Order: sequence, then structure tokens, then C-alpha cells
Amino acid sequence: MISAVPVSRPGRVLLCLALLAALLVVPAAAASADVPDPTVVGPVPATAPPGDPSRDYPFFATVHDLASEGYVEEEFLFSGTANAYAISGTATGTVTSSGHPYTSRMIVRRPADPADFNGTVIVEWLNVSNLYDQDGDWMQSHEHLVREGYAYVGVSAQQAGVHSPLGLRAWNPSRYGALDLTDGGTVGGDGLAYDVFSQAIQALRAPTGTAPLGPLQPEVVIASGHSQSAFRLTDYYNAIQPLAGVVDAFLLRGGGGILRDDLAAPVIKLNTETDVQILTPPSSREPDSDVLRTWEIAGASHGDWKLIIEHGPPRIRDIGSPPDDYPGTPPSGCAAPPFSRVEAYMVQNGAYDALDAWVRDGVAPPHAEPIEASGQPVTIARDELGIARGGIRLPAVEVPTALNTGSNSGPGFCFLHGTHVPFDADTLAALHPSHGRYVHRVAEVANALWRDRFIPRADAVALKQEAARSDVGRSAGRAR
Repeated sequence: MISAVPVSRPGRVLLCLALLAALLVVPAAAASADVPDPTVVGPVPATAPPGDPSRDYPFFATVHDLASEGYVEEEFLFSGTANAYAISGTATGTVTSSGHPYTSRMIVRRPADPADFNGTVIVEWLNVSNLYDQDGDWMQSHEHLVREGYAYVGVSAQQAGVHSPLGLRAWNPSRYGALDLTDGGTVGGDGLAYDVFSQAIQALRAPTGTAPLGPLQPEVVIASGHSQSAFRLTDYYNAIQPLAGVVDAFLLRGGGGILRDDLAAPVIKLNTETDVQILTPPSSREPDSDVLRTWEIAGASHGDWKLIIEHGPPRIRDIGSPPDDYPGTPPSGCAAPPFSRVEAYMVQNGAYDALDAWVRDGVAPPHAEPIEASGQPVTIARDELGIARGGIRLPAVEVPTALNTGSNSGPGFCFLHGTHVPFDADTLAALHPSHGRYVHRVAEVANALWRDRFIPRADAVALKQEAARSDVGRSAGRAR
């Protein structure tokens, strides 16, 4: 499922050396004898279709037709006893109490046929910033995950996703009433979340009863999380990974702090312009290392166009209201038109592939130029059009037809939405006097991003096709 890229003879020598080094220094994780295997129940039947008033279906069930892609979606409950930990900086966690009973759930989206499985599972720490479980990483990358044969598992690890007024227990008490991440109200502050996450992965790697992945045998597990979840996974990496060791690699998207430097599990920190400016302090912009890459995407925003159009339908169906500034709804009052159109999800797709290759083959991802930023508060260096300098540069900023930034202000989550302002006709004509030249430049940028392994080939093709279909450089411009 991965297209071959021609490699020169010297390149083959270097690649072989890299593979040999990987076998020596980057062993894959496995099921851990130190992590209990929870009791798994399921798949939990869905007696009604998504949107039915009974709500007897998985919360935030995907709106996409997985069956036509040869995938299934199933939900499982899992139970056990968990530890609570003291976590401090980059130190290994220490158990503060143990034996806490819990019940949580996971949502599984996987190939129905084992022959279609690429062997890698993306396990998302579901985001609860809206006080309900949101599968933001799935929303951004589901097309790529399905196209390449990944399995996906979303884990309800934090209390807000289960116990808040919008959480699972309140959403459908008959389906989710048995869930408990508080040990009957005696444990607060998400104290059990880290062990719950570890045990969910243990159930995937070495099930002793019901297997959440069915007939699939996972070879690589990548833990993934966006925003608040990225910060939680930072703590998990520092404090719990040395104890549990069930994760092979980590994608921290849109957040995360300083990481310890003595673990074998590789990490990609994937940050947008918004994250560089306001969510990740300058002190957390660590240099790349043998196990760390930081990729920063110029012009991209923490909450972008892809996320909002993916988030809207399941939220409207299951929560009853659209997210802020969802297309076709009254604007929230952001200071500038919201939602960057920079295709950050394509770089996320590339990051999953890069982590997979890093674990399997020892082929490290490329280094990326950082966004030019300085000071505290952080100031982003910008060109004469207002576009950020540096960073990973998709065609939307390198061959621009609009101003896309990670900055905005106003009520609610406006500060995370970024900006999208199409250029006027005169600016478009000055930048792109020829449609053919515009298409050629987009192709150059897209091909370079693919060759450098920042985006998959299929996304490079999509960028070129979109440019060819556009009116940019013709008599009427159309901004992307």
C-alpha cells in the first residue's frame, strides 16, 4: 500500500545502515507483563441507526460509510483496576494509590479483512475540551487511515468524556451508565486516566478474552492526541511509558511540553502556527534528537477548516447544536474570518506514515524548518502578504491565493480558529498571471513535500488536481 520511491545506490547503502541501526537501538514495544489485561465486553450492539432518538448507538459514530471501504466500526467496554500516579515534569511516575475499579469504553474502526490491515493501530486519546469525547485525529486523517489500511481505536480516558453533563453517562444512561473513571467518586483529577489508556492498549496487543481488534494482529501501536490530549500524552510519555512500555511511537498534535530524552519510543510533535504562537511555550520547542522530530506548519490553525466540517455533522446529530462558526450558522463574532484552509491534515497523514517507518525500519523522519518566531508573547515573522515565514509550507502558503494564518481573536474558541481572507482580484492577478504557471508551482511544492516525506503521495496528487481544477490565473480567480 506504500508506493516505492527510487533510491540511488549510495542512498541504498545509507538506508541499509539505518535499518541495521534500527534493529539495534529502536526495539518495538509489546504487551507488558506490568500492565493488567482488562476485561473486555463487546462489541456492544447498536440497536438503532445513528441519530435515532433512542441513542442506542456509539456516541459520535462516524458519519462516513466505512462499510463501502471494507471497514467496520465497533464499540467495546473494558473494565479493570487502575493505579493513580504522582506526575512531575519529566520524571517517571510513582503510584500514589492502587486497586481502583473502573469501566471505560473504546471505539474501534478497522479493516474487516485481515488482508487489508497494514499492521499498525492508531490509538487516540479522545479529546474532552468540549466536555464530551471528540475524535479529532480521526476527523483529520480518516481518509488516509482507511486508504492505507490502518486500524483506529479511540479511548475514553478522561472523566469529562464520561461524567460531565455532556458525557457518555448522561448522553445514554442505559448504554453507558456502567462507565466510571472515578472509583465511585473517590478519585478526581483524571487520576486513573493513564492506567486506563495503558490497559486499553494492552487489550489490543494481548487480549485474554474478547479481542477488540477481532482477527487483526497489531504489530505497531502509535498513540495520538490533539490539543489537551497532546498535553496528557506528554505526561504519559514522561511518567508512564517507562513503566508500561506498551506504545511504540507518539504523535503529539497541537500541544505538549518538554519530553525526557532517555526513552526509545519516537515522537513527532506536530504544531500549527497557532500552537507555536499561543499553546506551546518557547521553552517546549526542543531540538530534534534521535527520537524526536518537531514539525511546524506555516499558516495552519489549531482548529481549522477540515476539523470544523468534520466535527459539525456528528455534533449536530449527537449534541444537538453546531460548533462555533460552522458553515451556514450565525458567526460567533471572531475578529477576522475564521478557519485557515492550510491542509495541515496532510502533514498529519505524513506524520503517521513517518512514525510507522521509524518504528518498523529505523528510517527517521526528515527534519523540518521551524516557523520563524521570537519573544514572549511570541511574535511570528511574516512576509509582505502577512504569511508566516519558515515552517512546513504547503501550497496554500507557498503559492497563496488567500491569507491563511493561525491568528484570530474574539469570543469562545476564536483564538484557535486562525484566519482565512481571500486575496482580491488585483493581488491574485499579480501573483498568478498564468493558470499554467500556478498549476506548475503547486505541483513543484506538492512533489517536494512528498519527496521529503512530509505528506503522502495521494495528498500530493490531490493538491495538484485541485490546482488544475481551479480558476486561479484565469479571467476569474478562486481562492483556496
